[in-house]
Amino acid sequence: MNEIIRRLGKRIRQLRKQQGISQDTLGERSGLHNNYIGQVERGEKNVTIDSLSKIAAGLDVSMEELFRYIDPMKQPENRTNQRTVVLPVYRRSNHDLKRNEAHF
Repeated sequence: MNEIIRRLGKRIRQLRKQQGISQDTLGERSGLHNNYIGQVERGEKNVTIDSLSKIAAGLDVSMEELFRYIDPMKQPENRTNQRTVVLPVYRRSNHDLKRNEAHF
């Protein structure tokens, strides 16, 4: 099956498990059969936009949230490191701006 479909299925499983719900519960919430949910999570089904919309509603997330991080270039490896780098640079820049404003 398509790599995107497989990753999307993994993302749906991840969101479902984060909420601590079963495939049965997600199926009930979304109006889809639990076997279908399992097939989607395993990347065995070419899921429709309509079904994705129902799954998103069953998970109480946006469609955007379903697709978040399915691109390997956008994986949330370690966001703390990103903050660690950005904050000192921001603070330094902010300090420089204030110092420059004092000269005007």
